[in-house]
Amino acid sequence: DPPDQAPRAPLPQPSLADFGDVIRGRRSVRRFRSDPVADEIIERVMEAGCWAPSPHGSQPWRFAVLTRAETKERLASAMGETWRRNLEMDNDPPGVIESRLAGSRRRLLEAPALILVSLYTEDLDRYPDPTRAAAEHTMAIQSLGACVQNMLLAAYAHGIDGGWMCAPLFCPEVVVEALGLDPRLTPHALLALGHAAADPKRRPRRPSKVMIVFDDR
Repeated sequence: DPPDQAPRAPLPQPSLADFGDVIRGRRSVRRFRSDPVADEIIERVMEAGCWAPSPHGSQPWRFAVLTRAETKERLASAMGETWRRNLEMDNDPPGVIESRLAGSRRRLLEAPALILVSLYTEDLDRYPDPTRAAAEHTMAIQSLGACVQNMLLAAYAHGIDGGWMCAPLFCPEVVVEALGLDPRLTPHALLALGHAAADPKRRPRRPSKVMIVFDDR
């Protein structure tokens, strides 16, 4: 620091115990109460996403916030036919298809807030060879996942539950058209945010030691 300024106080260090509680406490919620999510929390969730690592600091993500019933209805209706066609390709019985469609639609309409996370590649580095170009695109998608994880953890840390839905991946053009988005965007994920109406079933996690395939310590 310049001599005429007092030294800056060190930043407070976060509690590792609290951080571990946030990681283990986050759950994937599919049923929400109708309580609204405060605008301040939505802003903090998106801000947390912006602090994720990204290739060359490009931040290749963009957000769309949906809280109005008519907007969520428009999106759910637009995506519905794609969902139906995908389920029919799986040769599911008609009753199963209708049940799954109703469940997906309900998740969109019940959640007090939805945040659509889209990939935006205009600011990425450009390469003349396909190998590096593909790697650059993969890095951007990886960073999008880090962005979403930051957002989910931030939501939980602020007392809000979330659910990660990948349905936009199967019909990105439909989502873009339904919301009138820039066609250069590729929708990847919908984050449903709100207060859980029911405690979701938690899937068990394998311990990290069984995931290690090489360790030279």
